[in-house]
Amino acid sequence: MTRKDTATEALSLTDSRRLRADRARQVADVLRRQVLYGEFRSGALPSEAELVREFCTSRNTVREALDLLRAEGLVERCPGVGTLAVAEKYPHGLDLLRGLAETLREHGEVANEVRTTGLISPSREISSRLRLPDGEPVVYIERVRRLNGLPLSLDLTYVSRDLGEPLLAEDLAHNDIFVLLERIAGQPLGRAEVTLEAVNADPHSAATLDAPRGTALLMVERLTHLADGRPVDLEFIRFRGDRITMSGSMNRTRPPDPGH
Repeated sequence: MTRKDTATEALSLTDSRRLRADRARQVADVLRRQVLYGEFRSGALPSEAELVREFCTSRNTVREALDLLRAEGLVERCPGVGTLAVAEKYPHGLDLLRGLAETLREHGEVANEVRTTGLISPSREISSRLRLPDGEPVVYIERVRRLNGLPLSLDLTYVSRDLGEPLLAEDLAHNDIFVLLERIAGQPLGRAEVTLEAVNADPHSAATLDAPRGTALLMVERLTHLADGRPVDLEFIRFRGDRITMSGSMNRTRPPDPGH
């Protein structure tokens, strides 16, 4: 065999492995959703042979896909038993403006550990987002949110002073801030601007959420307005990405402009 033939064979083998890895990710993406949404009622995934037929692929590809899910902590491969779903993510919809307890009430009890509260002098960026004069104090609230006893998120909240000070007199350990804000303001909340991104857990966040340092967290930045359009609540929320999934619906067309 010539050097050229050897190189061609090595390249072919590399291409084959790459294609199998690509296909394994495709299979894992489908199975991940089924695991997270509890579609395997018994907790056991189909056998490897069934998955090979379902996805029209090889047994090695199926095994690589299952290894990807195992590395994410979603399944366990049990000799003589099969592959079992061992983790569940809680769904958080993006279609309605709700607090965490309102959103997850079907999945258990949300408890709030209030770590820090008080008046602070905000940065110009926070003042600008809340449409407040520079130097005007805001109320800062830091909470750890737990679902069924497990840490789910670390919430850093900035609220305008006129609503925030009465808020501090409320039971923040057992109530969503949204519900309390509506009662204090005497009007419902209207809309929120939301940004989602992945961030690495800093040492403080990792310790607070009982997560490995440097693990990826789901960061949600949310600016919430009252029904009259006034922004009153700016939040930076770090979610354990292995315990929650965000979902929503989108339309191709824009809603009509109410001014026309």
